[in-house]
Amino acid sequence: MLQRTFALLCLALLMTGCATGDYVVLLESPDGTTGAVVIEDAQGQTRLDRKHQGAVIGSRGFGSGPFEVGDMRIARDFSAALAAQPALPQRFQLYFKIGSVELTEESEQAIDQVFETIRQRGPSAVSVIGHTDTLSGPRWNEQLGLSRAQAVAEMLRKRHIDVIDLRVSSHGERNLLIKTRDGVSEPRNRRVEVSVR
Repeated sequence: MLQRTFALLCLALLMTGCATGDYVVLLESPDGTTGAVVIEDAQGQTRLDRKHQGAVIGSRGFGSGPFEVGDMRIARDFSAALAAQPALPQRFQLYFKIGSVELTEESEQAIDQVFETIRQRGPSAVSVIGHTDTLSGPRWNEQLGLSRAQAVAEMLRKRHIDVIDLRVSSHGERNLLIKTRDGVSEPRNRRVEVSVR
């Protein structure tokens, strides 16, 4: 919760020269959720727990309580800060045929979009994690997950896409997308997750 609140506060920047003085505003996360923030000074506390809720800070703001900040004002007062935010991580899932390192037809079509996204972002840190279903046992699945991740990483290298850092690993059957018992063939668990930061 603390990290989520901190991430929300990154956009709650101090402003000077505004009609209300210095203030902070709480913005929603990219997923649409909003945490809560308590602003505390020698005069007391103010809690912000709704998106676009602001509070004046400093001696001029004491006792004024939270207020709503409209989209136009946020755009005007925080445009430089919003434009300076780093790009959010992007995640992709590519699926594989049973027991192999061969992509499904749908993922064969989708992989070009994954690589184009990485290319457009410029040099990025890329994580490639292989996963399996529970069909063949933990030891084999750990190796199969790694082979799948290595196959995707090799496709990335062959396209000569610049990356700052490329990490390849396997979760095997340890991190199932769809929970199943042992020995179950589940296509949605046979995947590689690509994360671009």
